[in-house]
Amino acid sequence: AALLVLSPAGAARQARRPNVVLILTDDQDVCLGGMTPLKKTNALIAQMGITFLNAYVPSALCCPSRASILTGKYPHNHHVVNNTLEGNCSSRLWQKIQEPYTFPALLKTMCGYQTFFAGKYLNEYGAEDAGGVGHVPPGWSFWYALEKNSKYYNYTLSVNGKARRHGENYSVDYLTDVLANMSLDFLEYKSNFEPFFMMISTPAPHSPWTAAPQYTKSFQNVSAPRNSNFNIHGKNKHWLIRQAKTPMTNSSIQFLDDAYRKRWQTLLSVDDLIEKLVKKLEVNGELDNTYIFYTSDNGFHTGQFSLPIDKRQLYEFDIKVPLLVRGPGIKPNQTNKMLVANIDLGPTILDIAGYDLNKTQMDGMSLLPLLRGDKNVTWRSDFLVEYQGEGYNGSDPTCPGLGPGVTHCFPDCVCEDSYNNTYACVRTLSASWDLQYCEFDDREVFVEVYNLTADPHQINNIAKTIDQEILEKMNYRLMMLQSCSGATCRTPGVFDPGYRFDPRLMFSNHGVRARRFSAQSL
Repeated sequence: AALLVLSPAGAARQARRPNVVLILTDDQDVCLGGMTPLKKTNALIAQMGITFLNAYVPSALCCPSRASILTGKYPHNHHVVNNTLEGNCSSRLWQKIQEPYTFPALLKTMCGYQTFFAGKYLNEYGAEDAGGVGHVPPGWSFWYALEKNSKYYNYTLSVNGKARRHGENYSVDYLTDVLANMSLDFLEYKSNFEPFFMMISTPAPHSPWTAAPQYTKSFQNVSAPRNSNFNIHGKNKHWLIRQAKTPMTNSSIQFLDDAYRKRWQTLLSVDDLIEKLVKKLEVNGELDNTYIFYTSDNGFHTGQFSLPIDKRQLYEFDIKVPLLVRGPGIKPNQTNKMLVANIDLGPTILDIAGYDLNKTQMDGMSLLPLLRGDKNVTWRSDFLVEYQGEGYNGSDPTCPGLGPGVTHCFPDCVCEDSYNNTYACVRTLSASWDLQYCEFDDREVFVEVYNLTADPHQINNIAKTIDQEILEKMNYRLMMLQSCSGATCRTPGVFDPGYRFDPRLMFSNHGVRARRFSAQSL
């Protein structure tokens, strides 16, 4: 009799735990107007919750960034370095070492959540050498994952481990709409006795930028922003940036303008998805008990420093992303200037679910105190950006003159990546400093430093003129962050009151070779 009385009450307690929805777009910038087309999303999420004005990714490339979201870790701790199997993207090693401990796996096994995934997972997901589409990562109750990289038509989905092929009929195959319909079906038929987590990962606005038919004529007069770093030479920057042709050819500018317009067109279907999702949650009576997160895996550039289109670079336009959140206890129409990163999403969602974050090995921090508006929250003032460049062993056929080691080259011989486009940065945002300090792992040991208060578009590299003491402190801080794990990734930054700097430690062995720079040698 006692059990009969208690069980419904226990089920009710379970049902009252918050639900969480995470919408992840692909290559959506925030610095160059990427949120402008999303009028419904702005009204339904941003105006009903909080917009983080300083949200970043620790690596401006799809697979490493997505791995950081799933694990709550920096790339040097999850070891996904690029979009290839060899770079650990959805490899068997990733599946064995990292996937069992992602936050969705913990939500399902430790917190009793029903979990739903739909869309692009990792760029090499479905590769035959890593189990094909039959592999369903631990932690997912319902799995509808895209094989490989973003497409809009003519793709294969893994439906709980079984391949489903889609063609090019808009009404049944357009991927963004398919994801919307799958999400609505889940909300219709899921269990009402367990809280749920949904991750919806859209192809938009990634190439090939195929808009839904009703949106192909939208934004006809829109072109890429002509801001102060558009179509200029990247003087005093790493050689890869300096090699870009300036001014760009008319064909390059026409190409990037067309890409910019098509990216916006694809986002209109994401806007429709958000509207349908929010309406369904409202009809179900679940909206008030559901957190909705909206973000992207990395930013994008269109003509900045004469680089036509891509991501991968260390600058704001590539590492900064939108982050909007609404949900229980979040006051409407707020903005927050704290420095947050996508490694914070996993800890935040686990915190919402009531999981003890001390039991994880995550590098990020829970955003929940910021979402609730708690007073006197101690927060980070810096975080780590790291990227391992990609290049061909041979010369790129588009650009043989540059020799081996480059990749992602355009017909006018502008390359977006190379083996030695390998860098690490400390991005600092404190009460007194808005600074970025970066080192390249190349023969030059090239350094770039930007004061974003005076130079928000990162035109002037001040590595040769900045105060020597700041340079040394940032060098040491970078060394520490590159070898951090868990709580050590959350220690005070250079400009925090609790920071301690001993120059002698720069020559100690902390797993990363320390380099002492002088302003004269840079």
